[in-house]
Amino acid sequence: MKYFKKLTGERVFLSPHNPEDYERFAEWVNDPEICISMDILSNVYSMEKERDILHQYATGNSYNFAIVDKETGKPIGGTGLFSIDAINRKATFGIFIGDRNYWNAGFGTEAVKLVLDFGFHILNLNNISLHVVAFNKRAIRCYEKCGFKQVGTRRNSYFVAGQYHDELIFDILAEEFTDSYIKTILDKALADDHISKLSII
Repeated sequence: MKYFKKLTGERVFLSPHNPEDYERFAEWVNDPEICISMDILSNVYSMEKERDILHQYATGNSYNFAIVDKETGKPIGGTGLFSIDAINRKATFGIFIGDRNYWNAGFGTEAVKLVLDFGFHILNLNNISLHVVAFNKRAIRCYEKCGFKQVGTRRNSYFVAGQYHDELIFDILAEEFTDSYIKTILDKALADDHISKLSII
């Protein structure tokens, strides 16, 4: 499957979705172990439905990405920005790593930082928020490592397996995010332009 490097980290890059990978994504989004803390757990996704969703992501005016392993070129999950509010410069963030081989190895953290970079330094957002179920400790550690701060709690708002769980609300501001791939590219372009002007002079 063909993927394109929209933003690149050390081990992963973000790409527009490839609808032809619908079977792989359908397997992930129907797996309760993967989706136990996601609000799609109650949904049922046929391969046709997932293909339509990925096609909409790939062709619509949205900011949804496949997370791709740089070494293998294979997708390992998905991420994106939702509910974009251009006036107030805010959005909601979401991510999942579907391939279990990439859990607990820092790939999600790298992908989160790439999306934040895109949101703050390309879309000019100021606030990016997320909701996470309180029992998802792995995700919470990842978000805190990326600079998110807890700003609230929605009590007993997530139901699964006969129990209610709190959802935690996190956000991060543009001024709090410093790990920027985009700024590195800009600095290089400015340096190259400076050198070219000197050579002309």
